[in-house]
Amino acid sequence: MDRRQFIRVAGGGVIASAVALPLAGCSSDYPAEAVQAWQGPGADGGDVRRWILSYAILAPHSHNLQSWLVDLRQPNEIWLYCDLTRLLPETDPFSRQIMMSQGTFLELLDLAARRRGLRADIELFPEGEFGPDKPDRRPTARIRLAPDATVAPDPLFEQILRRCTNREAYESREPAAAAVKAIADSVAAFPIRTGFVGAAEPQALQQHRAIAMEAWRIELVTPRTIMESYKVLRVGPREIAQHRDGLSINTPIVRALTALGLFDRSKAPGPDDAATTGQIKDFNAKIAGTPAFFWMVTEGNGRKTQVNAGRAYARAQLAATAQGLSMQPLSQALQEYPEQAQPYAQIHSLLEAPPRYTVQMWTRLGFAPPVGPAPRRGVDAHVLKA
Repeated sequence: MDRRQFIRVAGGGVIASAVALPLAGCSSDYPAEAVQAWQGPGADGGDVRRWILSYAILAPHSHNLQSWLVDLRQPNEIWLYCDLTRLLPETDPFSRQIMMSQGTFLELLDLAARRRGLRADIELFPEGEFGPDKPDRRPTARIRLAPDATVAPDPLFEQILRRCTNREAYESREPAAAAVKAIADSVAAFPIRTGFVGAAEPQALQQHRAIAMEAWRIELVTPRTIMESYKVLRVGPREIAQHRDGLSINTPIVRALTALGLFDRSKAPGPDDAATTGQIKDFNAKIAGTPAFFWMVTEGNGRKTQVNAGRAYARAQLAATAQGLSMQPLSQALQEYPEQAQPYAQIHSLLEAPPRYTVQMWTRLGFAPPVGPAPRRGVDAHVLKA
């Protein structure tokens, strides 16, 4: 979501500052070193795996946590693990979104391998699938790389450095039917049902908007869930460059307030504070102006299904980028914490997803002004030390 923190200052004033949200945030004014990864890979030192990983780490991830760890000790192999220190226990209590983010990484890895004429044989959960509660120390995937003359590059690879989650206001014009078809076609290899709604279905469009607004309000007024975002909030160039992850703001006024101790990140604003009501108003305006929504539904919700849904979403967003379109995940109504039970039931009913089905992704879709990339930590930060 486009989480906006409204910071209360002395005298009761409120100052709005843009903050990035659930899948990687976007801005054009981050320190150069924080977004260096988006310039593309440097020399790979003879190890093509590092070249491949330089693209994989640009995948979308919930809260921009980048919870990817890789083991390169076996020649021609990459073992992917989930960083258990980078989870979202409040908003993603069963780590469904974290698993999808493991999938987005794997899809970009596969696209990069294909670009180098390599076949990436991806074996999910080679030591057993995680349980339903949370990931553990076992690997998410084992990837074997091998030269293969029959492997063709995928044109979606060319969109990796251009892809960004866009949380700005969208234009009123809706995507063309051919563009929507291209997005749906991009995920055809996965057992996923996609859907789209636009101006041709005004009643359904309004239902989507209403659910999104209420789900966002709930997360905003639930202290423990909004505090989960505060914990990974990076303010100013020093913090952003130091961490190169999480949710970032670099506006001068917020930096000044932080330096003066007037931005308290240790507690959430109350539900009736101007900080909260102003943010709700801002978000509702963006949702009310959203021309279209896109979604993906799976049968079942096992760990492999979640990872593959993430792979499919990565492809859908790259395909949207190729069409000049923007996507923003609307994750709140899909989250499984108790306060979201009603929006969760409503969106599943609206999208015809009965109990054995799961809405894995639900996004805004449309045209929006360009935005810059989110901070990324670089390949070295993800490689396990021997």
